[in-house]
Amino acid sequence: MSSQLEKVKELIDFRAQARLGGGEKAIEKQHAQGKHAVRERINMLVDEGSFEELDMFVKHRCTNFGMDKKQFLGDGVVTGYGTIEGRLVYLFAQDFTVIGGSLSETMSAKICKVMDLAMQMGAPLIGLNDSGGARIQEGVNALAGYSEIFQRNILASGVVPQISGIFGPCAGGAVYSPALTDFVIMAKGISYMFLTGPKVVKTVTGEDVTQEQLGGAEVHATRSGVTHFVVENDRSGIELIRKLLGFLPQNNLEEPPIRENDDPIDRLEDSLNEIIPDSPNKPYDMYEVIGLIIDKGEFLEVHADFAKNIIVGFARMNGRPVGIVANQPKTLAGVLDINASRKAARFVRFCDAFNIPLVTLVDVPGFLPGTGQEYGGVITHGAKLLYAYGEATVPKVTVTLRKSYGGAHIVMSCKQLRGDMNYAWPTAEIAVMGGAGAVEVLYAKEAKESDDPAKVLSEKEDEYTKTFANPYNAAQYGYIDDVIEPRNTRFRVIRALQQLSTKKQVNPPKKHDNLPL
Repeated sequence: MSSQLEKVKELIDFRAQARLGGGEKAIEKQHAQGKHAVRERINMLVDEGSFEELDMFVKHRCTNFGMDKKQFLGDGVVTGYGTIEGRLVYLFAQDFTVIGGSLSETMSAKICKVMDLAMQMGAPLIGLNDSGGARIQEGVNALAGYSEIFQRNILASGVVPQISGIFGPCAGGAVYSPALTDFVIMAKGISYMFLTGPKVVKTVTGEDVTQEQLGGAEVHATRSGVTHFVVENDRSGIELIRKLLGFLPQNNLEEPPIRENDDPIDRLEDSLNEIIPDSPNKPYDMYEVIGLIIDKGEFLEVHADFAKNIIVGFARMNGRPVGIVANQPKTLAGVLDINASRKAARFVRFCDAFNIPLVTLVDVPGFLPGTGQEYGGVITHGAKLLYAYGEATVPKVTVTLRKSYGGAHIVMSCKQLRGDMNYAWPTAEIAVMGGAGAVEVLYAKEAKESDDPAKVLSEKEDEYTKTFANPYNAAQYGYIDDVIEPRNTRFRVIRALQQLSTKKQVNPPKKHDNLPL
């Protein structure tokens, strides 16, 4: 065999060695835990044959604690680029079979390289996390490596979409990279995120808590809101990443991808003419309204299990991606609270950053009252949503279905927050507050002085409701652009979005804003 062929064979052997990561036994252990190996995940994520790996032969440089005897090609992370439905993406995927996927200085350098490339090429960045955290043997060098990654997450924010799949542990400082990205996906039973683990919690607070209770997928989906999506396993998580990217542009300078649409834009939905109950206190399901007005009822909900009194997610209208924000009367009567405000504000800002028009469906009686909300800073958190809508320059179409009262009316993309087209159904009630509350303020003295206070208040409530709790009072001032027939909502929204497709609006020059955090 010639020396050249020997060198080619050596290369092939090195590649085979690198692809095995921590070895076949370690890969079998991953499988036994219900997890796929790192390269299996990548093959599921990108188009077949499209992945180009970078830095396959990188090794760590640590010699402390016998680490010079623990050398693996690739050093615990696979990085590179490929395509998803023909569109370029950059990715890194941590390999738990190599020293628990722990982050070293060289591993960080690999990740930073693809992050820099994603920014330079204007393509989405996907991170698949499965790591025990910082490589303790490397000390401050590992921490510096995390910091380098975080700095790039910050600079990439609002420039290219960033998606994090948590398909194993993600602990300590490692959690901040996913937290800085646009979307976090966790899988039941295999994903954990926490800053301090159960042992530290026990030592410091005396609290007994399991990994699942402290930082499992369900906890972060329902209580903290840290994760946007919960999936059954890493395979379904990867399928979700592919689906999510279908709604997003490559970067902040491009438009979202348009797909062919065979769902008629003038499809009438007669059931919408009767969906609002006669009683103003009776709920209905906003998911039904969303499903009937979007293309083929296909809705990708974000944060589905968190703050269920507001709904956010992606859909298409005439083939064009839109962001949907909608109050949900079935949960807490659709009121806004701290978590709903945070959830919706983040979603609105994402859509605005990536040129995705916003469609807002309003049925909100106000903000949730009580000391718990006030002490928790509902004023500041509610202002986040107000700020997000007022700052947004993408096309904004608002439809008020029923209640729109007080400060909550303002916050939900009203005309004065630069709503482009504001429609209302005939059932809309747009006022400072509901009739019962209003007459108690306006006619308290008159009622008290009468022989029948309840009768006076009842009559005045009917009068107030007739005068103010309707869409025409707002329409006469131009705050509502038109009162529309509910069954015609899909057509009217799509026509509005078509005429807004060339919208140009620029905010005043500034270094950056100072939104109420």
